[in-house]
Amino acid sequence: MAAPARRLCHIAFHVPAGQPLARDLHLLFGFQPLAVREAGGWRQLALRSGDAVFLVNEGAGPSEPLYGLDPHHSVPSATSLCFDVDDASATARALAARGCNVPVPPVSVRDEHGAAIYTVVSSPVGSLSLTLLQRAGYSGPFLPGFKPLPSAPDPGWVSHVDHLTLACSSGSSPALRRWFQDCLGFQHLPLSPGEDPETGLEVAAGSGRGGLRLTALQTAPHGIAPNLVLAESLPGATRRQDQVERFLARHRGPGLQHVGLYTPNILEATEGIAEAGGRLLTPPKSYYQQPGKEEQILAAGYKPSLLDRQGILLDGDKDKFLLQVFTKSLFAEDTFFLELVQRQGAKGFGQDNIRALWQSVQEEAARAQGA
Repeated sequence: MAAPARRLCHIAFHVPAGQPLARDLHLLFGFQPLAVREAGGWRQLALRSGDAVFLVNEGAGPSEPLYGLDPHHSVPSATSLCFDVDDASATARALAARGCNVPVPPVSVRDEHGAAIYTVVSSPVGSLSLTLLQRAGYSGPFLPGFKPLPSAPDPGWVSHVDHLTLACSSGSSPALRRWFQDCLGFQHLPLSPGEDPETGLEVAAGSGRGGLRLTALQTAPHGIAPNLVLAESLPGATRRQDQVERFLARHRGPGLQHVGLYTPNILEATEGIAEAGGRLLTPPKSYYQQPGKEEQILAAGYKPSLLDRQGILLDGDKDKFLLQVFTKSLFAEDTFFLELVQRQGAKGFGQDNIRALWQSVQEEAARAQGA
């Protein structure tokens, strides 16, 4: 293991000037502007909701954006996951010794609040890079080089990032799992009893329509970085692309498909987002009519009609439940969305909910094609 990831600092995005990601995160999803930097052709805006921080890099400059790398990707995209490490310089040397590409060697940045050292490492997931950050003792609100912005009330819809789902090419999950294990200290997180880490969890869509293979990863025990989920398509008879295949085609390769944001109150968060104009994915009508679904929802302490109206999925049993709701894509290319998740003892992702999400995305795509 070359560099154990201790904590997620932020998720960086690269969008062209004028693209509304930052505006939408603020106005529709409750993220509050945290800090800004404008230099070298870049406008870099950090936004926070709870402990979840998104860094939106707008424009394009002659040099790299601070704390990142310009991948020159053809569509708006998540470009970097930034993790805290104990020693950025030692980490860069160790990863280079493992054969990793280190396009940005260790850089030191300082301001009146202290200093930070960062390095950027290429990941095996398409154009997604990893920024590894050493910032012990830094006392500013974000990172050196950024100007703090006036604080505003946080609506409290989100507390932290629960998980990060990477859309991967078919058959690539085992190699990616080993890379994150060997280089960043992630370990296999079984989603079903006795799960083989080489095969992960297979969730069939039904009726020969393919499905998903999911492989979950977690940091070492007591780690506080969010889980990673590797998602790839299973072969099926359908001619229509599923959501992973469509992501790979429209995104021009693997990448971050969605971010799972933990919410302490999914009913309040979903209602607030809907009232603000955020677009939520509608589950298939059959979801809430499944045998036993009403009893399951009641056992978790909710009204089936309320979850139905707000499009919230629920899965679990034996007093351990998972509630989820998904947004529509935040990019016109249909390559990135958000998930709100509330856990009542459940640690997985809900196989019935995965199937429902699968069907919801397929139906949404069919509606879009018919429009």
